[in-house]
Amino acid sequence: MNMNEAVFTRLSLTFLTGFDENGKEMYQTRHFRNIKTEASNDSLFQTALALASLQQFELDKVERNNTYELID
Repeated sequence: MNMNEAVFTRLSLTFLTGFDENGKEMYQTRHFRNIKTEASNDSLFQTALALASLQQFELDKVERNNTYELID
């Protein structure tokens, strides 16, 4: 196995959902699993924007998490 190839990719979208009684921001994260590992960052970002447009809360952050298998 090539150590430079991701075996699992997850897309995470974090939304600002409001403020608590002390005025501190509250967030909620949605995770999308089973993303094609060969998907480009740009295509994932465009997908995240499309998904965010369907949500009621403001998009705060988009993350891509790749998992690599280190032992063959």
